[in-house]
Amino acid sequence: MIPFHHQHCYVATRMDNHQKGKKVNCETFTWKIENFSKQNTKNLRSKAFRIQGYKWRILLYPLMKNVDHFSLYLMVADSLPAYGWSRNTYFKLALINQFESNKSVVKETQQKFNGGYRSWGSSFVSLSDFYDSKQGYLVNNTCIIEAHVCVTDLGILQANNNNKITPTSNSKLSDQDSESTQTEETEASDESETLSSSTCSSSQREVQIQGSDLTLKDLLDLESLGTEEAAFVPLLEEACAWHPSLIRSQRKSSRWFKKWAFTSLGQVLHLLRTSKVKDMDEDACNQLQGLWEELVEHSGFQLAWLEPYVQSALGMKVHLERTVEVNKLKDNVVALEIKMKKLRGELATAEAEFELAWKALAEARKGFIEMDLNAELGYAMF
Repeated sequence: MIPFHHQHCYVATRMDNHQKGKKVNCETFTWKIENFSKQNTKNLRSKAFRIQGYKWRILLYPLMKNVDHFSLYLMVADSLPAYGWSRNTYFKLALINQFESNKSVVKETQQKFNGGYRSWGSSFVSLSDFYDSKQGYLVNNTCIIEAHVCVTDLGILQANNNNKITPTSNSKLSDQDSESTQTEETEASDESETLSSSTCSSSQREVQIQGSDLTLKDLLDLESLGTEEAAFVPLLEEACAWHPSLIRSQRKSSRWFKKWAFTSLGQVLHLLRTSKVKDMDEDACNQLQGLWEELVEHSGFQLAWLEPYVQSALGMKVHLERTVEVNKLKDNVVALEIKMKKLRGELATAEAEFELAWKALAEARKGFIEMDLNAELGYAMF
């Protein structure tokens, strides 16, 4: 086994950033993972690094059979009490493209870390693209990850030696139209974190904290869900992490309504996540259309973020019909082309035979005198 310090290389630099008119100090941490294929990717994390006086780690989402994306998360690595502390942080995570830096995948956001939300992250690229060395993310079995972390002075709470919480600022984050994202960390037996993701591109507005710290587990009795419904939970947790308004909109709903609303949303998410283009026949489109109309009309969810994907999926029916039509025409063209090639072959053979016959005819005509075959032979009497 290669020693740890040979497998991972770390570099820290400092940078200044202005956010909301206040100067915040940012630092960059680089994690270089060598011999990637030999790593335990079910529980791969960087060593703890210190930025702004706080300890952090970068987590690699467990790469298992049921995972199809390469995902990264920033985690608080300090030993802190379970509840009562919070840390407002603006950060960026980047998967570096080693061929073309402008193709590096960067996800950035501002989030509030606390006892229930120690990790935040997002999916970056599909595993197929990540493992394809031509794409530039995993080159010579090595990948490079960067974390740019800026701990702001907005409402940060710190724990003292008695594990009591002392506020360092009373200022609050302003409300924005864009939604905040939150993730509840779950410790598995292998210590790998199952986390939901949150992100906004560098060209988008900054993401701000809104709403409460409620999670899906606070609204639903997950243990009471059936096998099929339980399969929706990871998708719903991911959606709620990206769009906390889903949680907020159901806080005052009845238990049965919450279960119906989230189960219906889970069905839509599951259909979109597991279906392929070829699956979207008339029956599948009718099912999705019915579920979607019920959600929009009765659930109370704000689903503008999901609508483009649903409409795209519903449009697959027309695409399938066009595909069938195009494939039939393509088959017809191929059949005619084969027929043409066969006829061209027959024509070439006929032309060769014609040439031979013409030469034979010309040879036979040499010294030959044509006569009227219907003329009488006759004879003479004298």
